[in-house]
Amino acid sequence: MSLLLQSGKIGNLDLKNRVVMPPMCMYKSDNSGELKDFHYFHYISRAASDVGLVIVEATAVEPKGRISNFDLGLWDDSLIENHKKMNQKLHLFGAKSAIQIAHAGRKSEVNDDICIAPSSIAFSQLAPYKTPIELTLEEIKNVKELFVNAAIRAQKADYDSVELHAAHGYLLCEFLSPLTNHRTDIYGGSLENRCKLVIEIAQEIKNRVKLPLIVRISADEWMQNGWNVNDSIYLSKELEKVGVDSIHVSSGGNMEKIDKAPKIEPFYQANWAKAIKKSVNIPVIAVGLITTGKDGEYLLENEFCDFVAYGRELLKNPNLVFYAANELNEKDKINSSYIRAF
Repeated sequence: MSLLLQSGKIGNLDLKNRVVMPPMCMYKSDNSGELKDFHYFHYISRAASDVGLVIVEATAVEPKGRISNFDLGLWDDSLIENHKKMNQKLHLFGAKSAIQIAHAGRKSEVNDDICIAPSSIAFSQLAPYKTPIELTLEEIKNVKELFVNAAIRAQKADYDSVELHAAHGYLLCEFLSPLTNHRTDIYGGSLENRCKLVIEIAQEIKNRVKLPLIVRISADEWMQNGWNVNDSIYLSKELEKVGVDSIHVSSGGNMEKIDKAPKIEPFYQANWAKAIKKSVNIPVIAVGLITTGKDGEYLLENEFCDFVAYGRELLKNPNLVFYAANELNEKDKINSSYIRAF
């Protein structure tokens, strides 16, 4: 039996296979932050095609924390009900669900709104980016509460897990990097201080929410003097100590201009995932131009990761799991309604 199609666990969450749909922004909401019909069909179709864990796209913890005016939000209790309805349908097909709670920080493109960051450093001098306002300690306390309240709403909406977005140059990622965090207080300077906010939010979510918690990080920000995999290993170990259940390993996104670009090809992020997996005892999710069942099987067999996230491939092909089952000679894993296609 293949490893990719075997069951697995993240925390106390049982997943029917090792295939993950990572969060990918669809920009299909409106200024309300509400789920729309598109989202129901988009996510439920992947659940119906046997994806083990469906992670809903970056969902803002406050309106000015959106990347765009078309992002989802979970900043108010009125937004819970539609997520709950969608989860009921996702669960009908045996999928488990997570939602990525996020704050865009200095990369917010929301019209006519201020943006915030650890330090007043713009992502770009070009529109639609703005020079962010540096957060005060009191405002950082509020940011922590925004994330925790969004996680509580996710639990009320019947999500099976929560993913904390600390990657790709958004607010929490900005705190981690020495290139975007020039603070001189308890949240800046040393590696320990720069990691402090992410760790505190993770710990508070674990204290107040009874769901497995995944943290997504950029393992390397592609800059000579920036955040790197050794920093990521430190952070991952500290997150494991406070009860985080899985690390989801991506990279890049924090700087407009980079000086250490990787070659963007299949598995280009896998070595970072493997380095982190060797350093922690919690599951690691790998992502990055992974396209076939055999690709996923290779990564699992060679202990790069514990779960495999297929992003662009699941956009192209909602039935990816059935293709993988056919490729790995496990046709019994293909839904009987679709078997004649193979």
